[in-house]
This record gives sequence, structure tokens and C-alpha cells, in this order.
Amino acid sequence: MAFQPVVHLPSRSIYAHEALVRGPAGESAYSILSQVSQDNRYAFDQACRVKAIELAARLGMRSRLSINFLPNAVYRAEACIKLTLATAEKYGFPVQNIIFELTEDERSRDLPHLESIFTEYRRRGFITAIDDFGAGYAGFEFLAAFQPDVIKLDMGLVRGVHEHRAKRAIVSGMMAICRELGIRVVGEGVETREELRTLADLGVEYFQGYLFAKPALEQMPGVDWSGADLAEGSAVA
Repeated sequence: MAFQPVVHLPSRSIYAHEALVRGPAGESAYSILSQVSQDNRYAFDQACRVKAIELAARLGMRSRLSINFLPNAVYRAEACIKLTLATAEKYGFPVQNIIFELTEDERSRDLPHLESIFTEYRRRGFITAIDDFGAGYAGFEFLAAFQPDVIKLDMGLVRGVHEHRAKRAIVSGMMAICRELGIRVVGEGVETREELRTLADLGVEYFQGYLFAKPALEQMPGVDWSGADLAEGSAVA
């Protein structure tokens, strides 16, 4: 596992660390996920949860821990959660600090199934999140059925947002919806000060991306706050 921080810009603090799967020698997530099949999907999903919690506890993580899950690996949420709860108890990691993040790696369109998973996770005290919001199936239809605690804006919306009027309008509309629903919004994949400044002007407070820290293998990277100085003013035309 590698960890990458999600920061809260106004307080200059770390909100969470996302656990990102890697190979034993640091191979990419794609090289590992491409080996996941119908036969090993459930075991892989469970192993990732255990590894992420074990490492977070060993590293002394005090922030929240965001774990991606494969929705098609979850048949009955209450059964899948048992190992997660047992692992958190074993390593003394607070359940209320665990975020389960719906990943875009699988194209599940069974909305009732997804809603049942999220509902059970929330009932057990976990934080819920949707990754890549604005792309694929993880969109407004699901948001109407279930409101997670966190959504992450798709990187396609974030990249070059300062130069793209339509992207700014879309993000502005999504921020209004999320404020109404009480959902935190994370700008994911932020790489430049211009992107950061524009998203901040649109009301985004949480960020993740290379501007702050790259993923670090089996360690919690330090955060570079030097690019977060927004004193130069707005980038929104």
C-alpha cells in the first residue's frame, strides 16, 4: 500500500490518507488490479482492507483512512464488514476514522445493491465516499438515492479548470448541491496552484494531489504547503 494525504486547506491540516494498492516492489495499481478476476475479487478486496488498516495502525496514523472497495466483490455488506471490524479492533484503529470509498474500477449499475452497501457501512459507523464523481456510473442518479459523507470530483473536471469555463460552471453547480446535502467535496488530482486557487474560489476546501504530496509506499508522506498560498488572488475570470 501507498498513502496519499487529503488535506483541508483552510486549517492546513490532513483530513485523511487514501490507501492506494501497489505491488511488492512498488508496481502500479493497474499492474495489480489487472490480475483481479471474478475468482479472486472477494479475497483481494478483503486483503486490501486488512493491509490498509494494519499499515495505518503501524505507522501511527491519526487521520482518517480512506479505503477503496470493489462493489462487485461485496455480496452481503454485513458479512464483508466482519473482517474489517475485527482487523480494526485487533490493531486498535478507530472504526469512525475509516472511510469506504466507492471506486470506479468496476462498472456496477446495480444502484439498490450499492445503496444497501453504503447504508450498512454508515450504520456500522464508517464514513462513506464516492470517488471520480462526475464520471461513469458514480453520478447524480446514485446521489439522489444515497448521500455519502464525501465525494471526490473526477480529475477530468479538475484538470485545467482555471482555463475552462464549462468545467467551472459544472463544479460550481455541484458545490451548490453538496452544500444543500451536507456533503464534503474533495478536489482530486490537483497539480497546479491555478487549479487549486480556482477550486478554492468555487468553495472547495478539501484537496488531494501532487501539488501537496505524491503517494508514498508504506509511509505517510509529508505535505508541501508551499503551493497553497492563495494570496495572489482569484484565478477565476
